[in-house]
Amino acid sequence: MITPSAWQLHLAARWIRSGGVIAYPTEAVFGLGCDPANAEAVQRVLTLKNRSWRQGLILIASQQRQLEPWLQNIPDSWAGELDNSWPGPTTWLLPAARHCPRWLTGEHDTLAVRVTAHPVVRRLCAIVDGAIVSTSANRSGQRPARSVLDIRLRFGTEIDFVLPGSLGGQRRPTEIRDMASGQFIRESS
Repeated sequence: MITPSAWQLHLAARWIRSGGVIAYPTEAVFGLGCDPANAEAVQRVLTLKNRSWRQGLILIASQQRQLEPWLQNIPDSWAGELDNSWPGPTTWLLPAARHCPRWLTGEHDTLAVRVTAHPVVRRLCAIVDGAIVSTSANRSGQRPARSVLDIRLRFGTEIDFVLPGSLGGQRRPTEIRDMASGQFIRESS
């Protein structure tokens, strides 16, 4: 198991806070991340992926409270479902706050969010003390990167920092579910 040093985690957090784009290990693949409030950083991620803003992005966090600024108030009736699935590999579509930027929601009224169980990402979000963008590290239509070498070969110096670490146990990207309907948008198996 590859575990980044405290210094590497703090350097990754510094890049995020200063508007940089990083790559980091997630449950199944390496992800690209940045500060979700920084429009220029988010645009860089979208440009790296050749992805339209219309699709929206995922935010991940180490605690639900880090996602709350981006969301409407979560109904009490949904709390149990969230508590049962987080931290974990389920991404939920929840109603976005009115002020949540379109570069995160895309053409949707919901925002995709997850409280991750991946230990490296949990530590990173704790140091940042907030949510970060999480999208697979690949160009649209290509397979996601699964190693630091994959990141370097695909993106070279276009990414500011690569946080080393082992991937989690998922074989496929995390499932995405719509909380209001219960519908699976993307299944993990």
